[in-house]
Amino acid sequence: MRLHVDQRHERVLELVRERGSLRVAELAEELGMSAVTLRRDVEALAAQGLVERLHGAVVWPSGQSRSAPAPAPSAEGLVVGMVVPTTEYYYADVVRGARETVEAAGARLTIGLSRYLPDEDAAQARRLLSTGADGLLLTPSWERGCPEQGEGLWTVEQKTPVVLVERSAPLGHPAARLDRVRSDHAHGAAEAVAHLAGLGHRAIALAVQDSPTAPRLRVGYRAAVEALGLTPVSPSPLDEAPSRSEADRFERTLEYLCQGVASGYVTAAIVHSDADAIVLIPRLQARGVRVPEDLAVIAYDDEVASLADLPLTAVAPDKHAVGAAAARLLLARLGVDDPGATDTTGPGAGARRHLDILPTLRVRVSCGAAAAAS
Repeated sequence: MRLHVDQRHERVLELVRERGSLRVAELAEELGMSAVTLRRDVEALAAQGLVERLHGAVVWPSGQSRSAPAPAPSAEGLVVGMVVPTTEYYYADVVRGARETVEAAGARLTIGLSRYLPDEDAAQARRLLSTGADGLLLTPSWERGCPEQGEGLWTVEQKTPVVLVERSAPLGHPAARLDRVRSDHAHGAAEAVAHLAGLGHRAIALAVQDSPTAPRLRVGYRAAVEALGLTPVSPSPLDEAPSRSEADRFERTLEYLCQGVASGYVTAAIVHSDADAIVLIPRLQARGVRVPEDLAVIAYDDEVASLADLPLTAVAPDKHAVGAAAARLLLARLGVDDPGATDTTGPGAGARRHLDILPTLRVRVSCGAAAAAS
């Protein structure tokens, strides 16, 4: 019989408390669980301070009595609804982070997909609530990542707690009062500019596809160019006139980058996304533009950047962490205490939270950094 997550955690705690320490592989075998499932359970318990994980072993925390288990907060019976545009590409890890966190607390995650269709976000939210969701994690299909005037008011009209995920609302908009968790894409773009500037590049182009991420990338890029005193580069034509198709996007971006290199001063570019960069780089090379010798490239997203034949330096938003943090925030709103929290004025006490999670720059070959070759 398959054990519920709470039953698994209780059994793990019982054995570790009884014996003091056990190897993870031995514990998985004794419990008849897969090593992957057990490692996930141990990580969840360790995050709560109930066990310690050391070099492939799970250990009862030093200084903690082994006479009785510490009670683990449980959200058994709670249902968390999550509306996302898709569970593919970027959002796969966001959903995974939310799901693991929700299930570790003993609750259940249900999903609604909008597929970026008009009005589908609200329809999916209503459906999830009608089938028993106690709270909502929402990623509305706002074209610029935030609502236009008069848009998105439905998000604040819900009778259950709501956390925005990878979305925000401008100051003054009612949705700005909601809890939210997002990747700090502006910071990610600025880090990419700073890295390229550190390699000696003074004129850096930005080529982004039309998406909710693009506005924040432009903000971070422009701020870093100004702060570092770099040479301003004319914006991509796609910034003013969005592409009509993928073929149009690639052709216009290719011309923009080739013209920049041909001008003699553009020597680096940030490309969103890494999937676009993988398509563009062979086309650049076919036009005589060598990467990274003539044009250093940093991609944004890091979904498949490491798999390119020329491994791409990429900015990697921590999507899993975004989903997990959003789920913890919503669970706290539903009265499930975060065992790792030390702030007694947290979400459960009424304070709203706006959390920005910083992306990480992963250096590979395409930017020409010496560190990538080591």
